[in-house]
Amino acid sequence: MNATILLKAPATPTAPALLLRPWHVDDVAELVEVGRDPELRRRVNVPMDGEAERIAWVAAQQEGWAAGVRFSFAVFEEPFDAQPRRLAGSVVLKEVVSGKPAAEVGYWTVAVARGRGVAPRALEALTAWAFDTFGAEGLERVELLHQVDNPASCRVAEKRGYVFDTILPAAPPGYPLDGHLHVRARA
Repeated sequence: MNATILLKAPATPTAPALLLRPWHVDDVAELVEVGRDPELRRRVNVPMDGEAERIAWVAAQQEGWAAGVRFSFAVFEEPFDAQPRRLAGSVVLKEVVSGKPAAEVGYWTVAVARGRGVAPRALEALTAWAFDTFGAEGLERVELLHQVDNPASCRVAEKRGYVFDTILPAAPPGYPLDGHLHVRARA
């Protein structure tokens, strides 16, 4: 799969357009900066501490693209003016296997982008791309999981047509709390 894919989400009256593209090593400095956010650190299951870890994380995302099983996108807000693009978050389609009917999505947003519709718009762009790209290979549904103490993720899922399916039992240490499974079927 070509890692030069760009996805877009349109602007809203109160938020700029989004550009989604595969992660580059040039993103490491911003990743280190946003990784200091305590809420983000609490929600993600990968180390967010330093430059070496972030370089390794970006390399792992690129390997996922090369293997054709994990498609991780950096999400940027397009500037309203002459400001540079700002990292707003990440979305990922994972566990993609030809003939397997389900894949999983995940996402996170940086602190300054929360509450501006970044996650729902990025998730919608990724979901549409997933069904367009992998539907012919058997992708019938996309699953979204989040812990029960994350009502914001529940709202994002529901806004984008991911229907609540079941409660998943905790799986410590990575998932110390029960979770919700939301599912969106291909139309």
